[in-house]
Amino acid sequence: MEGRTALVTGSAKGLGRRTALELAALGCDVAINYVRSRSEAEELVREIQGMGRRAAAIQGDIAIAEQSERLVEETEARLGGVDILVNNAGPFIRERKLFADYSVNDIHYLMNGNLVGTMLLDHRVLPGMRARQWGRIIHFGFGRAAETRSWPHRAVYAAAKVGLVSFTKTLAEEEAGSGITVNMICPGDIRGEYKEKGIADVQGILDDESLRGRPGTGEDVARMIGFLCLPESDFVTGNAIEISGGFDPIVSLVRQAGGQRAEKSGSRP
Repeated sequence: MEGRTALVTGSAKGLGRRTALELAALGCDVAINYVRSRSEAEELVREIQGMGRRAAAIQGDIAIAEQSERLVEETEARLGGVDILVNNAGPFIRERKLFADYSVNDIHYLMNGNLVGTMLLDHRVLPGMRARQWGRIIHFGFGRAAETRSWPHRAVYAAAKVGLVSFTKTLAEEEAGSGITVNMICPGDIRGEYKEKGIADVQGILDDESLRGRPGTGEDVARMIGFLCLPESDFVTGNAIEISGGFDPIVSLVRQAGGQRAEKSGSRP
């Protein structure tokens, strides 16, 4: 992978950070994207440079078209054409609420950040990938996104990501002949500090909600992304790949909500 340039959105922290380190370890130069986490992004740049790779921290909110365009332009100017695009960034409103309670601004921001912004970034890097006859595009979904089930209290986010599933499959078919693969990663409920941890870090830690029995980690996700980006993975495209340890976040939340309603009413779930 030496000589390849990767752009990982939302990579100053969390799963994006772990992915950037994985790609650097495989030999890539990496553009680190952030919105507000400048110090974390610059620290990661220094870490990747210490691995002998080039890196740059570039600010930009992908939900804003002008900023996503500038993000790609700066990456090209500082590191070269984008060979690998990992669309990790995407706004998420943690408060659980009905669709009717969202503001119009919230709806636009969630759709732009999780669907439209991703499409525009893909559109921007495709000409270069086509010219080089090589490219890797990774989208992020959520667990079981490809099943297009309902997700109560997450209507806008879920709609954007489910739409991205269809786009992933369509783009994969359209660009296969140009040497470009397009896949989606669907992480399970990987929480907090575990997003940046390795698999060895969680050995012996029990997670009752995981069928595997241990918490998921950033390494679980990053290793799969690294595999999909390898030159030898050119036959793997158009997939929505679950990395969840068997955990189903939607069913878990629905059951939890049902239990809370039952407690309030005095009955058993």
